[in-house]
Amino acid sequence: MADVDGEALHNFVGKMLGDLGGAMSVPTAQIGFRLGLFTALHEGGPATSAELAERAGGLAERYVREWAMAQAANGYISFDPATGRFRLTPEQAMVFAIEDSPVYLAGAFDLAAAMVEGRPKVEAGFRTGNGVRWGDSGACLFCAVGAFFRPGYVNSVVQSWLPALDGAVAKLEAGIKVADIGCGIGFSTLLMARAYPNSQFVGFDFHAPSIIEANEHAAAHGLRDRVRFETIEAKAIEETGFGLVTMFDCLHDMGDPAGCAAHVATLLEPDASWMIVEPIAADRPEDNLGPISRLYYNASTMICVPTSLDQEVGLALGAQAGEARIKNLLAGAGFSRVRRATEGPFNMVLEARL
Repeated sequence: MADVDGEALHNFVGKMLGDLGGAMSVPTAQIGFRLGLFTALHEGGPATSAELAERAGGLAERYVREWAMAQAANGYISFDPATGRFRLTPEQAMVFAIEDSPVYLAGAFDLAAAMVEGRPKVEAGFRTGNGVRWGDSGACLFCAVGAFFRPGYVNSVVQSWLPALDGAVAKLEAGIKVADIGCGIGFSTLLMARAYPNSQFVGFDFHAPSIIEANEHAAAHGLRDRVRFETIEAKAIEETGFGLVTMFDCLHDMGDPAGCAAHVATLLEPDASWMIVEPIAADRPEDNLGPISRLYYNASTMICVPTSLDQEVGLALGAQAGEARIKNLLAGAGFSRVRRATEGPFNMVLEARL
């Protein structure tokens, strides 16, 4: 046995305690979101546990007191021992209470819980090499994924991603037909439709429960006259004449992304763009060992790779495929002009043209 560096061991155990504390915070944070505790604390201001319990709808004070101390220990809320009151700082509120904040993370906690729920099926895949069908690993994985991506889409799609494409905004304002492939429960599609009332939008996804929910969202937002959602695999789409095709964080999940790319080429009008939003990643695996890649690699192990392996071809690009590999795939499908149009802390946005 090699000699153990006591200081290195101490530091590593400290890291592990932090990681385990974060993992154990998932269910209590979920309770805070679902019972409105974070929102009540943000909207009503500092409160004792009794005041917070009453403000949140008459919850049991003893539960709320322990929950609040847990969140204070997490660093998710703040505690003033002089007054016995808890509060959310403006920064904490951005993460836990303001739903349209770019860093609102309720969906992230739900996603973490869904990944734990799906562990047995993914573990079986390790033994057999088989995939796990999208949506089957957890009770509502697709809901959690939609909620996880929503804050980024709300703050980026219309504001910076679409304007980064060559001429796309002018076309959308004039009126074109847009295909949002892999639309999930429709957040991305509906955001674009609300911003560009002269254009028509079609969301496609192979997961029927997602499409049912997407159509419900479209109806609730009064957009059924310009937005429709269809359950269909990407390579089976027959409708053509799209002035823009979008894919948000889904190309790497597909079993046959190369075949899908070749099919997208047949759907586009002349001089149309395909916008591909993918998790940001360096091209070399050794350069993907930071905190963001940590999230993506773990999610990719539990969701993205199993999903791809369950489909035809099963290429399993993974969530950290990197720009160079995706560009090569697109070039092989006939897209001669591919560039990184823009990027954010979590995503890169590629524009592909024939």
